[in-house]
Amino acid sequence: MRVIAGKARRLNLKTVPGMETRPTTDRIKETLFNILQPEILNCHFLDLFAGSGAIGIEALSRGAEKAVFVEKNPRACACIQENLGFTKLTEGGKLLNMDVLQALRSLEGKDIFDCIFMDPPYNQELERTVLEYLSESSVADENTLIIVESDLCTDFSYVSEYGYELLRSKEYKTNKHIFLKKRK
Repeated sequence: MRVIAGKARRLNLKTVPGMETRPTTDRIKETLFNILQPEILNCHFLDLFAGSGAIGIEALSRGAEKAVFVEKNPRACACIQENLGFTKLTEGGKLLNMDVLQALRSLEGKDIFDCIFMDPPYNQELERTVLEYLSESSVADENTLIIVESDLCTDFSYVSEYGYELLRSKEYKTNKHIFLKKRK
């Protein structure tokens, strides 16, 4: 796994040992950031369920002003810190070692993020819980682009009930990205 483009281009990233995380492949990450490129420059990026931090680090490398990484697994947090140091992107990164909902509550009133990316464990409906929370949260407004990575079977038919507009869905062989914004 490596940084695809930007300041830290071609640098290899460490991954979290074991099967607790699923790193986004370089091919999928490249496709994702080709879609996100117009949003990234100088943005405030929130990486939820950050794992190794590869998505937030890619955003920083491509010009995001800052990235906040939320991860509760201590081994994954150590991996994120190592990757930020190795890529020399520590200054723009902030790591919150806590549960996602606890982290979101701690961020209330402090920042509005331009992009929020989440890649929660599959088949636990955590994306639904987070989207429900974000629908009433001050960390996301109608200009915030929310991207959810999930398995192909995950149902998102409920998003309009929470006040979201589904902008796009991009499917891959084994997973997909859903792009959402709060309705104005």
